[in-house]
Amino acid sequence: MRAAVLTEYGEPLSIRSLDAPSPTPEGVVVRVEACGICRSDWHAWQGHGEWADDRVPRGQVLGHEPAGTVVEVGDQVRRYEVGDRVAVPFNLGDGSCSRCLSGHGNRCADGHALGFESAAPGAFAERVHVPRADYNLLALPDGVDPVDVAALGCRFMTAYHALAHRVSLPPGSWVAVHGCGGVGLSALSVASAAGHRTVAVDVRDEALALAAEVGATVTVDASRADAVDEIRAVTDGGADVSLDALGRAETCRNSVRSVRPGGTHVQVGLTTDAERGEVSLPTDWMTRWEVSFVGSRGMPPTRYDELFGLVESGAVTPEALVTREVSLGEVSERLAAMTDYGTVGVEVVTEF
Repeated sequence: MRAAVLTEYGEPLSIRSLDAPSPTPEGVVVRVEACGICRSDWHAWQGHGEWADDRVPRGQVLGHEPAGTVVEVGDQVRRYEVGDRVAVPFNLGDGSCSRCLSGHGNRCADGHALGFESAAPGAFAERVHVPRADYNLLALPDGVDPVDVAALGCRFMTAYHALAHRVSLPPGSWVAVHGCGGVGLSALSVASAAGHRTVAVDVRDEALALAAEVGATVTVDASRADAVDEIRAVTDGGADVSLDALGRAETCRNSVRSVRPGGTHVQVGLTTDAERGEVSLPTDWMTRWEVSFVGSRGMPPTRYDELFGLVESGAVTPEALVTREVSLGEVSERLAAMTDYGTVGVEVVTEF
């Protein structure tokens, strides 16, 4: 099978012919029909994460937002069979630990991150193996396009988990989103669908225009105005929840400063080698105003039905974020474009 392999950090991925995977007894093999290109792939490609013992090894097949069709099934799998249309979450749980059994499979200590570690080769490939398929795999609703599911991928489900499960938001709350890339736009879409008022912050006209299209109540160009001041003014004192979808020190601190007393900052974006996993924060101010800092990563596989329900109802439309479909050979170029924030919306590999 053809696959895109990380051979050197920051260098073009190597398009190679590899042996197709075979299913473990409890696993399946999926023919990949679409796979999103995410900023997390860019972090892996850049070699980030060493500071958190999370650096992706050379030789890794990247790609963690796939959808496709089951083509081989292990003899212990009970819920899936050849021909089933499925989505694959990037956080793969073991399905048996206390975290998985309590609905927190994204925190599984014995789980794997698809496309980010050698035990879980990714989906920038014609085939991908899914371990413990009965727990991890997700059947697609009828009529849902694989490209749309790839757009859901890591970004929509990460945004949904952050806003639906990690914080409490009464209807009509103000939600600020710093960084209108894929996960930021997804957060705006999810928040708008839930009836919240939203502020989108970015420095790119195209990104802010797309943010407005997916439901942002207000857009703020942080290159022309102070984002914190603007958010505090429009929300009459600060957002109830503010989300950093980029991971830079500036956007993290701005997000924290954007919330009202008793509000919550949610960290979704991963840092770069400029921050190396650490950002200084106004802790005395946070203590004075009882501001909470919450981390959020992925989403438990057991809760995907909630998000699929929103898609089926039309409340969220991931396809609205898809701006480009590309071939496997173009992935390196699209990752390089992310270095200078040269991509808008969600780009998806559809030609393998």
